[in-house]
Amino acid sequence: MPELLEISEVLSQIDNPSEIKLFFDEILTDKEKKDIALRWELLKKLKVGMPQRAIASELGISLCKITRGSKILKTEDSIIRRILDNDMG
Repeated sequence: MPELLEISEVLSQIDNPSEIKLFFDEILTDKEKKDIALRWELLKKLKVGMPQRAIASELGISLCKITRGSKILKTEDSIIRRILDNDMG
């Protein structure tokens, strides 16, 4: 999708986290923002070793979503894995 590349380029030009949040506030619905935040939270919990069933219970999400996140973190060249490795040690 060329539109995603364009949005990525726009985001790369914003160097202020508050402005990135404003961008998200303007382009996404509340539900879309909640979904993204929930996905990020589950990835962080997986990264620190929290069991998948505990994540499902705590966040009220399906094991399928958690399994997808787990696969992402197991992928050697995953950008999310690299970011979480740097942020969480």
